[in-house]
Amino acid sequence: MTVRPFEEIVVEHGRVVMRVCRAMLGPVDADDAWAETFVSALEAYPRLRPDSNVRGWLVTIAHRKAIDQHRGRTRRPTPTDRVPDRPVWDDSAAETDTELWAALASLPFKQRGAVAYRYLADLSYADIGVLLDSSEAAARRSAADGIANLRRIYPKGTI
Repeated sequence: MTVRPFEEIVVEHGRVVMRVCRAMLGPVDADDAWAETFVSALEAYPRLRPDSNVRGWLVTIAHRKAIDQHRGRTRRPTPTDRVPDRPVWDDSAAETDTELWAALASLPFKQRGAVAYRYLADLSYADIGVLLDSSEAAARRSAADGIANLRRIYPKGTI
């Protein structure tokens, strides 16, 4: 059996694929999904079994491309005329506490890292161990020692 030229497949099933793409995405994104469907199909067409349901195969590819388009749409920013006002975290009070920053800076590197990663970034001790090139137990110990040193250095009752 001879393989049909891919152009015939596009002519025969192109309208069905476009209808699927439009139904899934609407008219704006349908053209891109249609084109991506046939680009993917062209690449895989030589490996398609001769007894395959070509229409079903193309609709499956179109469905997956529509899902990709939908997922991509949710990740893309949408243009707007007006940027919404959003509250910004005010860390000016924390930044002006020079005594706290000085106390933190005076800690040994692993203790400072363990305290910052655990209490500021809320990482697990296992993740901290990886970042500090040590074990989970060592990261836990560094964080505990760091907090103990901060309590000694920094004014009582604030940590």
